[in-house]
Amino acid sequence: MTGPIRVGIVGANPDRGWGRDAHLPALRALPQFSIAAVSARTQEGADRAAAAFGAPRGLGDSLELARDPDVDVVVVTVKVPEHRAVVLAALAAGKHVYCEWPLGVDLAEAREMAAAVPAGVHAVIGLQGLSAPAIRQAVRLVEDGAIGTPRVLRVFATAAAWGETADPNAAYLQDRRNGATLETIGGGHTLAAIEALVGPYVEVDARNSILRPKVPVAGTGELVDRTSADHMFVIGAHDSGCVSGLEVLGGTSTRPALFEVQGSEGWLRVVGTVPGTYQIPRLAIEASVPVPALADPVPPGLIGPPANLAEVYTRLAGDLQAGTRTLPDFAAAVRLTALLEAIDRASATGARQAP
Repeated sequence: MTGPIRVGIVGANPDRGWGRDAHLPALRALPQFSIAAVSARTQEGADRAAAAFGAPRGLGDSLELARDPDVDVVVVTVKVPEHRAVVLAALAAGKHVYCEWPLGVDLAEAREMAAAVPAGVHAVIGLQGLSAPAIRQAVRLVEDGAIGTPRVLRVFATAAAWGETADPNAAYLQDRRNGATLETIGGGHTLAAIEALVGPYVEVDARNSILRPKVPVAGTGELVDRTSADHMFVIGAHDSGCVSGLEVLGGTSTRPALFEVQGSEGWLRVVGTVPGTYQIPRLAIEASVPVPALADPVPPGLIGPPANLAEVYTRLAGDLQAGTRTLPDFAAAVRLTALLEAIDRASATGARQAP
């Protein structure tokens, strides 16, 4: 591939959203990429997004962008129920795809999209929290044996969208049928980091609860049903022999996100600088052993999610150039979705489950 990699962003909103707040700053900072096109729900919205994002074209049809011959990589940042149509269209057109997590609304959709990836196409799932410097440093400490054999891991996180009220722009998150839940988002991103640190789950037990079955929409007072869990407890055993405990609390808390690993010869701790799930705030790492420095490819001036995404995009550019595959792909998304369904079964039946 010669010249900048041409990116099309599906779900470009100049007023708010993950595309504007995380993807755009990352891509603008990297000379390996250019934003070739954006799409929005209407042509008027697409034109506004193109002007704001500096894209030469704005399209009111996301499927048209997915098939655009002037786009090399399709970035999917729309709501989860809309992923399938865009991803399948892009893959059918031979495009490389970056899709935000969760991949689909359920395991069947995730499997369908993974099966549709043609040979030679890179299909990346958006688990960009794994690129946070503190998480990468923690993984390296464990892989290098610096704290010995991991024995116990403890994690706490919060997920603001499932608190006392519902955001009017994201009320769909309260309906589990949409696939964007506290479990899949707050839990899924965190489970991916847990497995990166201490290995795949081999058994899970869980208690997922709906503590607030009806919540008011902020600013309107309208009550909506909450069918997504707003509290998640998972106890797990890993193939490394480590045992783990995860709690994701819906709403806000004064406690920051915490990863704590006790090994046979030391410990490490990753703490959020503000409350939240680990993929959002900046993270700090401390340990009983020296923490390795990173040869960080991220451009200076980026912090938090844009910095994490810049690391992902830098690796993607390298993969496309060299033919390597270093990023979580759709097969990884299928495995993580299957793990979440095993956690659901454990919670529903009261019996331990194998993923």
